Formats: sequence, structure tokens, C-alpha cells
Amino acid sequence: MKKLYIETYGCQMNVADSEVVASILRNEGYIPCADPKEADLILVNTCSIRENAELRVIARGKQLQALKRKNPELKVGFIGCMAERMNEDLFEKLKGIDLLAGPDSYRNLPELLRKSSGNLKASDVLLSTTETYEDIAPEHYQTGDITAFVSIMRGCNNFCSYCVVPYTRGRERSRPVQSILREIEQLNQQGFKEITLLGQNVNSYKIETENTEYHFPTLLETIAKKYPQLRLRFATSHPKDLSEDLVKTMAAFSNICNSIHLPVQSGSNNMLKAMNRRYTSDEYMTKIELLRKHMPNITISTDIITGFCGETEDDHQQTVEMMRKADYYYSYMFKYSQRDGTAAAKLIDDVSDEIKGRRLQEIIDLQQELSLQHNRRDIGKTFEVLVEGFSKRSSKQMFGRTEQNKVVVFDAQNIEPGSYVHVIVEACSTATLKGKLISGSQEV
Repeated sequence: MKKLYIETYGCQMNVADSEVVASILRNEGYIPCADPKEADLILVNTCSIRENAELRVIARGKQLQALKRKNPELKVGFIGCMAERMNEDLFEKLKGIDLLAGPDSYRNLPELLRKSSGNLKASDVLLSTTETYEDIAPEHYQTGDITAFVSIMRGCNNFCSYCVVPYTRGRERSRPVQSILREIEQLNQQGFKEITLLGQNVNSYKIETENTEYHFPTLLETIAKKYPQLRLRFATSHPKDLSEDLVKTMAAFSNICNSIHLPVQSGSNNMLKAMNRRYTSDEYMTKIELLRKHMPNITISTDIITGFCGETEDDHQQTVEMMRKADYYYSYMFKYSQRDGTAAAKLIDDVSDEIKGRRLQEIIDLQQELSLQHNRRDIGKTFEVLVEGFSKRSSKQMFGRTEQNKVVVFDAQNIEPGSYVHVIVEACSTATLKGKLISGSQEV
């Protein structure tokens, strides 16, 4: 057997895609390995969502060039969004790489490997309007055997002005229901305890069968009923498509976790319009209030871009105010970076890097404050925790997550990973709850 090393950058979708790739290549005699120095084939699954992500990939590519010089038999390929966006330019920037494959071309990887030999290079970055990899059972080697990602759709139709996703992943298409259920059944039989349904915008999921038109709430309800023993999460939700039906479905089933990622990007209506987000700050807050009305204990995380084209100090302060009102427990926060080919690339990037950095630091500091307040409110409460393993900091402690997606650390007492335990929270940091196991609470 040949050894395959996949290095994954970016979002959960890329992790899921890497597991699809591993499955495709297993049929070609490749098995995943943990050390690139042992590999016969290295694939870098790339992300183009932000400039920093691409710069990191280029830097990593130069390191791999050195590895390839030491081992001329080694093959190196770049796959995913950056391969799609940069195409042949990547061959120029990183001399010596063997192949490129876009997000819809993974089935062609065996053929690309055969074509790339000696000085010959191979590339396939064509986008598809139909590809969902519905008949491929992913090789769940990255996420362990407790939690797993299941892709339910691919692509995006929203065309937010700053975003490259519609251009690198194509238009929306939903995966057939039976294909999704078949994968979840396999995961259930293998003993997985938690499933995260993935899509660029899961709220847009839509597919028709002979008897039923499935929208996302219908799909979620179907899975929740069929697998009451599985914890269910999903990502990502576009606020404009978050329906009351979905919120009520989440509230109705105890195995659907009370946690949601709802990217706001900005609290300013001017910025939201310039970003083509298609909601106002008031409409966004109405969705937050709807979620908390039906699920008072829900945790809400978000994405925020600071320093978008034309952002004023007042726009920035409106984002700060939105963060306080929405009371996020966690945020992914970034400085705006211009992406070629997007609508925003035609706008003037007129906020200086210095101002972007200062505003970013302000929202980071605020989020740290909000996260700490969130966690302090949990002190004294008892939570059901799905145990994932030993803490990275100490083999004497284990960690797991609450249904609110908060990490809890507690003293280890021979608990099997994959068990549900009850933990009372005694202390916290901004990122972690620290608790005590309630005696006799273990349930596999």
C-alpha cells in the first residue's frame, strides 16, 4: 500500500472533502498516514476565503518543494478552492508540484495521478452543477470515531460581494436525502455519537423526492427522529434564510444541539448592503430573538469582517453594539482582504491596515469579555457532556463538549471517549469550562 498525507486548510467543508479524497484514493491503494515524510503522495487541501490562508499555503508549498527535492518519487498536489482560483498560476509559483484539482474534480484524482509523471503536470479545475459525491463513503480518519461531518450540499448562490466561494465551489446543489441517510446509518453502526451537517448555507437545502419536498427543517427532523441517540449539529446558516420552521424544529428535538453559527459580518446596514448580505441589522436581531425565544439556553457564534470598503468609525461602533446585543459566545473575526474576481474587488479598499488592525483588536477584546461572561454564567450549572478524549494539557484530565458546543475539562476517572457524563461547572476561562464529574453519571 502507498501512503497518503492530506494537509487541510480552512473550514469544516474542507475537512469533509479531505475525507472524500481519502476514500477515493484508498481504491487506488493509498492509505492515510500522519507524517508527510513517510508519504508517497502529499495533497494540500486549500482555502481561498482570505488572503492570509493563501499566503500560508504558498509558504507550506515551498517547504514541500524541499521535501520533494529530497525524494524525487514523492508526488505533491494542491486541491480545493485555491487550486480552482489560481489554476496554472500555482504551477508557476510552486515549481515542481505535480497536480491541481478543484473541489468538483476529486473523482478524477486517480487519472490526474497517472498523467502526472516525470516533468508532466496534470490539472482539472472544472466546476460542476451536479457533483455532490453522494455515492462516496468518506474515510473518517481526521475527526476520530466520535464526531463526524456529513456534507449535505455544495456551492453557494448568495454572491456576497467579498466572497470567492461561488466562484471556487460553484452554484448550490443539494445531496439526495437517501444518500445522506445512508451515510449517517453507516456512522451510527460504527458507533459515532455526534454528526455535523455541512453546507455553505445549509438553510438553502432543497430537494424533491417522489413523495416529499425536503427543505432543511424537514431533513433535520427526519434525521432527528430516525436517530434520537445521535447529537446533531449543522453549519453554516445564512441569516436571511433562517426560518421559524427551522428554529421550531431545533427546539422540538432534544438531540438537536442548542447551538448555532450565524454569521453577521457587520452590524452596520451600510456595510451589510455593500457586502450584499440581504438583511438589515434589525432583521438579523429579529432572528436572534426568535432563537432565544424558543431556546433560551442556545449559544450563538458568528463571523465578523472589520475594515470592509468604506467602513467608517460609526459603522465599526455599530458592529461593536451588535456584538453586545447578540451576546455571542464565540466569534471568528478577520480584517477584510480584497479577493480578485469578487464584486468588492471593484470597490476601493480605503480603510488603512492600521485602522483595520485597531478595530480588529477592539472586537477581539470585546469578544474575550463576552466569552468570559458567558462562561461565568455557567458556574454552578450541571451539563451533559460528550467525552471526546484526554486534555491536550494534561493526561490527568479529560475533555468533552456540552450541547451548547462549549468545551468542558474535568479530572479523568477511566471514562471511555464517546461516553456521556454529567459535569458540574466549578470554574472557567474565556475558552473553557472546568468542572467536576458527578459520580455515577457515565453512559456509553
